[in-house]
Amino acid sequence: MPGLLSSPGSLTVIWFLSWSLCLSGAQIWTNEVSDVQYGRLDSNVTLACGKSQMNRIPVAWHLDDNQALPGHKVTSDGSLVLLHVNLSAQGNYSCYDNHGLLLHSIKLRLGHPPGLLSISCQVPNHTHVRCSWVESVKTFLPVEYNASLRGNGQAGQPCLVDPVHKYCDVEHPAFWQTIHTLRITATNALGSETTSARFKLDKLLKPDPPESLLVNKVEGFPKRLLISWNLPSSWPLHDAFPLVFHVRYRPQGSQYWSEVYTEDSSMEIFDALVGHPHQVQIRARDELDADSQWSDWTPLRYGRPWEDPATSEPPEENFPDYLFPFNTKPETSTSKSLRPVLQDDGNLGLVILLVLFAVVIVATVVSLIFVVWLRQRRREHVTKQELTSMVKMKSLPV
Repeated sequence: MPGLLSSPGSLTVIWFLSWSLCLSGAQIWTNEVSDVQYGRLDSNVTLACGKSQMNRIPVAWHLDDNQALPGHKVTSDGSLVLLHVNLSAQGNYSCYDNHGLLLHSIKLRLGHPPGLLSISCQVPNHTHVRCSWVESVKTFLPVEYNASLRGNGQAGQPCLVDPVHKYCDVEHPAFWQTIHTLRITATNALGSETTSARFKLDKLLKPDPPESLLVNKVEGFPKRLLISWNLPSSWPLHDAFPLVFHVRYRPQGSQYWSEVYTEDSSMEIFDALVGHPHQVQIRARDELDADSQWSDWTPLRYGRPWEDPATSEPPEENFPDYLFPFNTKPETSTSKSLRPVLQDDGNLGLVILLVLFAVVIVATVVSLIFVVWLRQRRREHVTKQELTSMVKMKSLPV
């Protein structure tokens, strides 16, 4: 017997049988392991156990590292039915025969099919459209998006998708088209959903706010401020698409804005309140497109007019409340023009006019009183003369 086992022929047979068994085991592992299986949350999910369905042999199911199975049942063909699954039922499922041999393995992922999207689009200039969206259904599964923008009677332009931040971009859209339609198809392993949105590009055109706003004093002029800014970096720098700017300013603490419109990128104001810091904001709009929107306001910038070092600085808190009432609540800006802040020269002129008007009124009243009094005296004088004449006539003898 030892001689038989030590013979070259016997060793060859033993090596061949061992190699065959190893290859057979490897085939069971590699051929029977499936890819990921997807299932819908809150529904029943069935996991099949490979060849056990044909052989109808008893099987045992395991989840990950012998983790307890969720609510389930095993059918006669060895399939595992998970009942009303939730996210905790996700994992790696394996089935074994009654000898402990692995028959099949499945990775289960759960979620929902995509739903309709809530779409919004921004048009910062005539050459770029960016549309973003919010999902109405949280799918819990990877989603792919395909988007295109189409004008009336035009072929669709691809909208380049950023799936992580959920937006897409269109370069050089057909701006001359009246109506545009954006179509976005969301797809995952459980299904797909297409959402469409129609809009007018000219009504959505809204430039970004102007940039680099500066407020500087003008040397030697205590009532002037020099305001300058740059066009939005996203706006094309050529004359085909001019912008109009809306500038507003006020003394700090006042609730009333002075407002100016200009096509230039700088301007000088001549009615600043001497010795007081001022707040300045600016926004922009396409000058030629009346349907376009104003940009957002720039953040507040502060500036103080020039002050003569030889003069004492006037106190900031002492300007009259009836001219600049304080507003302790945050103010919501509107596009309507409010009455401008009154300045020192205007106040002096107003006081002089009021004094002159009061003098005229008093003089008029005094004149009227004098005229009435004079007439009354004359009437009394005439009455006395008439009475004297009557007395004299009665005293005469008949």
